[in-house]
Amino acid sequence: MSASVSSGPHSLAFRVMRLCRPSFQPDPPLRLHHLDLIAGEDLPLHVTSDEEEESQVASSRDPDFSFRSRFHLQNPIDAMALSGLLILPQAFGAIYLGETFCSYISINNSSNYEARDIVIKAEIQTERQRLLLFDTSNSPVESIRAGGRYDFIIEHDVKELGPHTLVCSALYNDGDSERKYLPQFFKFVVANPLSVRTKVRSAKGSTFLETCIENHTKSNLLMDQVEFEPAPNWTSIMLTADENLSETDSKARKVFRPPVIIKAGGGIRNFLYQLRSSLNESSPMKVEGSNVLGKLQITWRTNLGEPGRLQTQQILGSPIVQKNIHSRVVEVPSVIIMHVPFSVHLSLTNQTDRKRGPFEVHLSENESNEDRAVMVNGIQTLVLPPVEAFGSTKLSLNMVATKLGVQKISGITVFDVQEKNICDSLPDVEIFVHSD
Repeated sequence: MSASVSSGPHSLAFRVMRLCRPSFQPDPPLRLHHLDLIAGEDLPLHVTSDEEEESQVASSRDPDFSFRSRFHLQNPIDAMALSGLLILPQAFGAIYLGETFCSYISINNSSNYEARDIVIKAEIQTERQRLLLFDTSNSPVESIRAGGRYDFIIEHDVKELGPHTLVCSALYNDGDSERKYLPQFFKFVVANPLSVRTKVRSAKGSTFLETCIENHTKSNLLMDQVEFEPAPNWTSIMLTADENLSETDSKARKVFRPPVIIKAGGGIRNFLYQLRSSLNESSPMKVEGSNVLGKLQITWRTNLGEPGRLQTQQILGSPIVQKNIHSRVVEVPSVIIMHVPFSVHLSLTNQTDRKRGPFEVHLSENESNEDRAVMVNGIQTLVLPPVEAFGSTKLSLNMVATKLGVQKISGITVFDVQEKNICDSLPDVEIFVHSD
């Protein structure tokens, strides 16, 4: 038969103090002269001989003994208004996502009797889960004498936003050997320290990720790390401003990195990453819809070194559309002269698991009434044999430019003779046409 548990007046009580870095306490100095206690600022003084030397010192600092120079700084360090003392946290304060919540918990016996066989538990309760942080069920505390206490420390990595509850409970025998249960609740709210906004752009075979980080806390944040962890099929490079540093300065800069600080209350810092696919474009591993680029890993420290860490969700790029037949421009001459034929080298890849073809490569009809600046020279339609599964073939188009300056090679189309449809169209390629 189990013993009954009472919930009457308790001998024990919990006290909780959050363990975090102390803070500086600005202490504006009180500019008070001891002679102010005797006379007002405008009242002339008759100083005795014993006070003459001290009066001269006071008058040298303030010749007319008025308040107008009372707040002049006598020492440059006075501008900081810091007393040199640090203040321990007086309350839970602001708790942010990504920090480590650490608390010093003391259970006190305020009665005149000894408490025995104490089972202590400490839990963190959120909207989604309940986590046990401390438990003495297997080895209960033998006793806490009258006026004594039992102390312990808990730690919890904060990974959820919103309301949290620290639940401290004790099951014990009081002075009358009555079994009692004491629960106490300490509530706090976890806020988001940062907001991360991203934008993905694609240009000339590369993907660029723009990241904007905004500080929502009340203290400056020193960013230890803002790194992009690319997905397995991507590589990443952080782009920074070119400061024209010498080789020696560049190596030193890698060792002694300048601090990256995001100011309190809405400070913003931007980062730019260049992403490249590590897969060959003709690789059969390319899967439709695999547009996951990776995630950001962010670590920081506050004014006195309190650490924090956040990891974003997977960042998505533009959806990848799987093409059965993929064609691309491999090579274009670096110098193109007007009215002089040149060759454009192409590659055609079959990205299916079966044989496809034959194919016809030609220029599509110009939708506008203007004449093309770059046209096919000679045979207008090039016929290609079938291509094996996951295979590729190369071809060359003989072309000629009819206009000077920056022009576009456009309208190259691949037609599947067997399927009787257009299976791919090449994007426009810019060239520069020189005169003779």
